[in-house]
Amino acid sequence: MKTPTVIQLMACQVFFGSLSVQPPTACGGEKIAWKKHDINADSPYEGGGAADFNNDGRIDIFSGDSWYEAPDWTRHRVRDVPASRNPHYHEDFADSPLDVNGDGFTDIVTCNYFGRRIGWVENPGGDATQPWVEHEVDLPGSMETGVLVDLTGDGVPEFLPNTPGVVLWYSLETQQPVTWKRHECGSQGAGHGVGSGDINSDGRLDILTPNGWYEQPADSDAPWVFHGEFSLGSAGIQILGHDVDGDQLTDVIWGSGHGFGLFWLQQGRAADGSRTWKKHLIDDTFSQVHTLLLAGLSGRQQPELVTGKRVYAHESEPGATDAPVVYSYRWNPGVGNWVRETVFRGDPAVNAPATAADRAALKDFPRGSAGTGLQMSAIDIDGDGDLDLVCPGKSGLYLFENLRL
Repeated sequence: MKTPTVIQLMACQVFFGSLSVQPPTACGGEKIAWKKHDINADSPYEGGGAADFNNDGRIDIFSGDSWYEAPDWTRHRVRDVPASRNPHYHEDFADSPLDVNGDGFTDIVTCNYFGRRIGWVENPGGDATQPWVEHEVDLPGSMETGVLVDLTGDGVPEFLPNTPGVVLWYSLETQQPVTWKRHECGSQGAGHGVGSGDINSDGRLDILTPNGWYEQPADSDAPWVFHGEFSLGSAGIQILGHDVDGDQLTDVIWGSGHGFGLFWLQQGRAADGSRTWKKHLIDDTFSQVHTLLLAGLSGRQQPELVTGKRVYAHESEPGATDAPVVYSYRWNPGVGNWVRETVFRGDPAVNAPATAADRAALKDFPRGSAGTGLQMSAIDIDGDGDLDLVCPGKSGLYLFENLRL
């Protein structure tokens, strides 16, 4: 990968490390080192995505008000993203790449919390001089963030936002003209956090919530039945459905969005055949675990779990000024534990004001402090055959280049 230059003050560092949550044990696969690229160390936006936005064959990055053109990460500011009425946030809580209108250029699906708005931001055809125009989709309520996931299995992803009062999702029905359809599952499971996974192994993705899961019906017109089988608290996004232990039952992985802790629920069976759930701790050394993804970083058979500290999810929370981190975790089946590897670990905000209202990530943490915001991307951004990580957040926008050893 060409070393980033141009617009922003750039820095590249290499991070090695293997720190196990429980004592490390031998496990096959390749060790990874990471090279950090500061795409924009002054960016305050927590949403971000990666795609080829100008159709030149290279993967670019979009976050907040700008897209960054590969390979030199030239910044193109293409829209205005105002600060929220709470000035610690901006009205950009998701930037999910999708060709919405079918013109062959990748657009952005977005949502926000204080504006309560879902929209899509139209790519004007790769012309870096033209503004991107946002089109409103719906006003469903305050959204922590949203994700694109192919819930229906038709090859076209749906948009799944986290709305606290109701669980719903949106399907892109037509592209010319652009029309979206709103699908409501109900309010029983609504809360802080949302995700997906095939819980009952019927081949259809279900929707996971902090209070249980909604079963996707075989008939698309039938209601989604709610199963209130677990309670996760204020969960991050996504809540992940994944068979951790290889027993052919889908388990649940989540983080504590506004406290300490990364966990998984092990699915089992009672004597009568009913589902059981057993809670396990993965890691409790950092707080504000908001965004999670599964990605094959090392080339092992099982994907790694990737997450980190959301920098200043709220400035007043326990651990808010602790060191920002980005970690990956691999399941060690021989021992039945998780082994943690460090993508990035920064320094704490030791000089942060005592009053939370006076805090700001870009001035409190050392410059170049990477953490996570509300989205991460795992994508082969440099075309070398392995997955890299794009991490936006309140303390800047960063790319971690995978240097698999």
